[in-house]
Amino acid sequence: MDSQPPNPPSATAPSNNQREAASTVLTTLITNPNTTTSTNSQPQAPTQKSPTTTSYLHSLVTQDSLENFENAWHLGNYVLDRHTGAKTFEPMSIYVRLGMHFLYYGAGQETILHWKRSQALLKSQSEALGKNYDSPASKKHIRPFIESFGLTGSLTELKQPDPDAYATFNEFFARELRADARPVAELDDGRVVSSLADCRFMVFPTVDLATRFWVKGFGFTVGRLLGEEDDGYHGEDGGQLDKKKEKNGKWAGHFDGGAIAIARLAPQDYHRWHSPIDGVIESITEIPGTYYTVNPQAINEAGALNVFCENRRSVMIVRRSIGSSQSPSPVVAIVAVGAMLVGSIRYNPGVVAGVEIKRGQCLGAFRYGGSTVIALFPKGEVVFDRDLVANSTEKCCETLVRVGWKIGRGPAEDKQEEKKK
Repeated sequence: MDSQPPNPPSATAPSNNQREAASTVLTTLITNPNTTTSTNSQPQAPTQKSPTTTSYLHSLVTQDSLENFENAWHLGNYVLDRHTGAKTFEPMSIYVRLGMHFLYYGAGQETILHWKRSQALLKSQSEALGKNYDSPASKKHIRPFIESFGLTGSLTELKQPDPDAYATFNEFFARELRADARPVAELDDGRVVSSLADCRFMVFPTVDLATRFWVKGFGFTVGRLLGEEDDGYHGEDGGQLDKKKEKNGKWAGHFDGGAIAIARLAPQDYHRWHSPIDGVIESITEIPGTYYTVNPQAINEAGALNVFCENRRSVMIVRRSIGSSQSPSPVVAIVAVGAMLVGSIRYNPGVVAGVEIKRGQCLGAFRYGGSTVIALFPKGEVVFDRDLVANSTEKCCETLVRVGWKIGRGPAEDKQEEKKK
């Protein structure tokens, strides 16, 4: 399968002062993420930007210059609209941008983030914020969140369009859509593959291409993602990495030379994920881990941090309903990855091993924060749409897509059809 990765790049051990500074930044980010200012210690409504700070910066440099600088130095992200082709900059509070840059940019920061105090902070604060946003008092943050992210126009898509009807902030955050809000493309064609989420999307025909263009953290392998190899996470006690440890996994080999789709959900997005295919659930495996951000500035940073393989995640293996003569009953992996401030990955009732699922069916929901869903396909199982591949490999830019949109098709009935795609 995947070859054994080389030893991680060495970095000078951070000093005590650097550790304490990083701890302060981390504490600030995870106790006050993208929030409005307040003298009270409770989490406030998450917001999209910091107008005062960005207004000051814009008085010094042009908008384009600032965004290009931020993108080049991993302080923000560009995304492409699939329908219009428009390229826009994804706004983020300047304080959060700089704080995340301090934590995730540079190989030396990997040592700090693997520090047991950092791990404990990420875990405890993610869980604490989850409890706060599950409390009735958190309901007051719903309307400010809607206003900040411009979600008013999308409320009509919801099963419950009235913000006041939600009992807690997390209940709104994991809001459900109306059944007709996201039509599933070409529903009568079992070979079509659909988007897993409303998301910022990347697709790669092979995992090797993904690690070349996008997933640049050290040591990413399919085996580690699926929890079949040591992932480097050893809990709050900071245990040593056992490089010889390897579980007797049975799934990773199915994806040799296979394709990968990465769906990143920003906080303002509809935070549920859906099945990209028809099939039967073979298994669901919960894998403990940490809570690093899944923002591109962490994923794209070359170094020793292996975000997708170290974060808490849930691996679903689905045996697809349609196959080919070479692979009559292929499996697909759907991996829900928790992130900084996502303390909960929850499947819908009835989504368990042994049940049949349909393309476009909602599988589960994340609670507050950003998160990612990854789909792995065996070699030859899918040919991704050309525009998505070009955006991912030539422009190295995420594409905005919605649940149910066609993202590819396969397996091809024969070689001639595959050439047409």
